[in-house]
Amino acid sequence: MRTSLLAGMTTRGTSFLAAGIASAVAGYLLGEKGLLCVGVALVALPILAVATARRAKYRLSCSRIITPPRVPAGHTARVVLRLENTSRLPTTLMLAEDSVPYALGTRPRYVLDKIERNGSRELTYPLRSDQRGKFEIGPLQLRIADSFGLAEITRAFSGRNAFVVTPRIVPLTRTVISRSWAGEGEGRSRMASTQGEDDVIPRAYRDGDDLRRVHWRSTARYGELMVRREEQRWRNRATVLLDARASAHMGTGAASSFEFAVSAAASVGVHVAREGLTGQLVTDSELVKAGPYFEEALLDCLAVIRPSTRRDLSTAFGALRDSGSGVIVAVMGRLSEAEATQLAACRTEGVQGVVLLLAVSNWADLQRTRHEETARAALVLRAAGWHVVAVDASTSLAAAWQQLPRPAEILMPTAVLSADRRTDRVDLA
Repeated sequence: MRTSLLAGMTTRGTSFLAAGIASAVAGYLLGEKGLLCVGVALVALPILAVATARRAKYRLSCSRIITPPRVPAGHTARVVLRLENTSRLPTTLMLAEDSVPYALGTRPRYVLDKIERNGSRELTYPLRSDQRGKFEIGPLQLRIADSFGLAEITRAFSGRNAFVVTPRIVPLTRTVISRSWAGEGEGRSRMASTQGEDDVIPRAYRDGDDLRRVHWRSTARYGELMVRREEQRWRNRATVLLDARASAHMGTGAASSFEFAVSAAASVGVHVAREGLTGQLVTDSELVKAGPYFEEALLDCLAVIRPSTRRDLSTAFGALRDSGSGVIVAVMGRLSEAEATQLAACRTEGVQGVVLLLAVSNWADLQRTRHEETARAALVLRAAGWHVVAVDASTSLAAAWQQLPRPAEILMPTAVLSADRRTDRVDLA
């Protein structure tokens, strides 16, 4: 593939070339040898500069480190670019420009006078975004210029790095969700049968089970260690439900009710993970299953989530009923009475339910609609044993979280433990 003679010339180079051609033609027509020589020199300079820049055999390596690679919206990360000259010759003047998406600001540019043989340079710049998302940083582009600024050749590295901006994370310092809600700890919910020990359904012993849970009668019958099924550790779980339907939210941009809901789901999910519970996220179109890296998977998912076009939450409600979670935290947008009834039915016996119900019409200043819709949905959920907090545009997530009761503040029914005929107070909503 042939390259144009003008490719790589700067504005100064093309100006020199045009002036040289004009001088050479004028000198030839007028018979002025001096003017002709000046014209030839002016033409030769940019051509030689381009040829020299193209033939430069520089071997450069580039590495990029983003610290940290995942930050909440509004926070700043630091990028370190390291350029190494592995060729035998020092480089000439170079212009370095890293490719950065428009949402993250302007592209950083640097002028490198010279990198000596086996030398290196480190370039740093900040990355900050108020918009969540997953962005691609790179590649780094180098423009090699001659000393006179007549020629400029562009070269690009292939390396790219992912940079994730997660939703804003609000610290939820107050303990609302805890192991005691999920069937763990000293105040755990004990679901022992009230029909007598013969009615307890055991399961095989697993590594990590408390030996105090061994059901000795079943152990003797089956010839292997058996524990009470109702006291298994799967109750140490929490499910975060996010209403991501576009029709259930109002407002635009970062000030919309959808972005508030995403931030709330991310904050609750991080809180769940740091409280030691096994968490999972459910939306009308996404399911982030519980795992050892739930916090990272949750934030990666919510960094790129977009409003859904679905009109109902039947898929999410089905996943919620199948999850068998010990705690459900639902972040809901506009909710009709029928949808509130369906959500209420997802909380079975022994499952704790918490709802952050967004008065989404408040984001559009429709006060009357807000009171009617929110009040009716909240009434249905509270009647089914859910703990509901209505949130409007002027309420912060931290303030809404403070309105929820602590596990110890909830009035608990009693359950009779038939094994030793004791009566315990348990945490059931």
